[in-house]
Amino acid sequence: MLNILYKVTMSERNNNIKSNYMRTKLIGSLKSVFLFTLLTLLPMEILAQESAPSPPPSTNIGDLGPLLEKNEKEEAVNEYGPAFVEMVQESGVYAPAFDFFTTSMLWTVIAAALVFIMHLGFACLESGLCQAKNTVNILFKNVFIISIGVLTYALWGFNTHYPGDSWIIGGWLALGGSIGDLNADGGSTFSYGGLDLAMTGYGDFIFQSMFAATAATIVSGAVAERIKLGTFMIYATILVGFGYTIAGSWHWGGGWLAGLNGDAGFKDFAGSTVVHAFGGFAALAAVIVLGPRSGKYVNGKVKPILGHSMPLATIGVFLLFLGWFGFNGGSVLSANPGPLGLVFTTTTLAACAGAIAAISVAWIKFGKPDLSMALNGVLAGLVGITANADIVSPIGAIGIGAIAGVIMFVSVIIFDSVLKIDDPVGAISVHGICGIWGTLACALFDTTGSGYTIGGQLIGCLSVCAFAFIFSFALCHILKAIGGIRVSEEEEKLGLDVSEHGQPAYSPADSLGSESMAM
Repeated sequence: MLNILYKVTMSERNNNIKSNYMRTKLIGSLKSVFLFTLLTLLPMEILAQESAPSPPPSTNIGDLGPLLEKNEKEEAVNEYGPAFVEMVQESGVYAPAFDFFTTSMLWTVIAAALVFIMHLGFACLESGLCQAKNTVNILFKNVFIISIGVLTYALWGFNTHYPGDSWIIGGWLALGGSIGDLNADGGSTFSYGGLDLAMTGYGDFIFQSMFAATAATIVSGAVAERIKLGTFMIYATILVGFGYTIAGSWHWGGGWLAGLNGDAGFKDFAGSTVVHAFGGFAALAAVIVLGPRSGKYVNGKVKPILGHSMPLATIGVFLLFLGWFGFNGGSVLSANPGPLGLVFTTTTLAACAGAIAAISVAWIKFGKPDLSMALNGVLAGLVGITANADIVSPIGAIGIGAIAGVIMFVSVIIFDSVLKIDDPVGAISVHGICGIWGTLACALFDTTGSGYTIGGQLIGCLSVCAFAFIFSFALCHILKAIGGIRVSEEEEKLGLDVSEHGQPAYSPADSLGSESMAM
């Protein structure tokens, strides 16, 4: 019996040992299979992750998938789709702003073209208000001014105007080099300037270059009919290339004017001071050095020298009015709808108010309506609103324009009759004096509560005007000493078209041209 029990016990023990052994073998096999699978698949997964391209960052630009669809031949259904998607994706994190950026850039170049048209306006206005015998000379100067202005602005003006960290004397003086590749380093995307400067680097340059030549154009009208052509060409090149860009850097280039008015800085939206007043006071200095035209003042009395074509002058003013929509509207620096609509409205209202005010005071003074005063009234209102078009109300714009029209009229009378300063087109009054008024009006008519003060605005304005006057005065004296600045009395009597160019503007058969040339 015991023997039987012992055998049974031993048999169960052997079975348990076998079971444990089989269980151990099974678990070991499963572990081996698991480890083999893990060691085989894990490197493949890692390799797949490393070889797969990283997905592009999410930019929330909408579903561009349909633009990438292909047909059964693996051809793009929309042949322009891939190129468009690539163009948008180049903007990276700025892709959501692509449409706004594109629209703003388009408006910028249109605005630049409108400002370019202003140079045709100046050419028509100046030649129309001067004698026929000097028409070719005036037109030639305006062709030269825009050409040399853009070139000098590209070669050193732009980077002098906007020096960044390249100041020679911090906040006061910078001399930059050529523009280089303005599309580099994000210059062709929204990252160039964001909402405040929604354009490319080249868009920024071409818009600002149209402004640059304006300063010399203002001087051109004031010194018309008696300045040597070669001397003026040198003068215009230096004034635009250095004088204008240095003064402009004080304001738009982050210079010392940014410290005025406390945290608000100097306010000059599109350049009542740094463009127009600069040109006006540069013109004043040049006219003082040059002297009046022959026969303008006789025995202490003013002898009017009439312009030869009021239709041409009127065309010029309407072209300038059109161009000012680009001048002020483009200075929004984007296609932001709110500011853009306001600036167009205030610009228009101020110009119209300036015309009505000038017409009224001239009619009262002379007893007859005066077209030249009406034309300059339009321009006076435009210059007055240029500093503040984005911060005033429509009613404020009317007030600014109307006051500018009156100021222009009084200023023209004082310069011509009292001070005996001969300005054939009224440029000193329109651009210089009304430029000061527009800058001060920022403090008087501001609706934004930005903290602009009469004191701060006056300091900035007078500083730019004084610099323009001194720079121009010194430059004129240097040029006068080197080669002379004024044509001879005989050349002036004959007319600069023949004496300087050997080419009259009008055919001798034209009675108007012949009569004017004989004067």
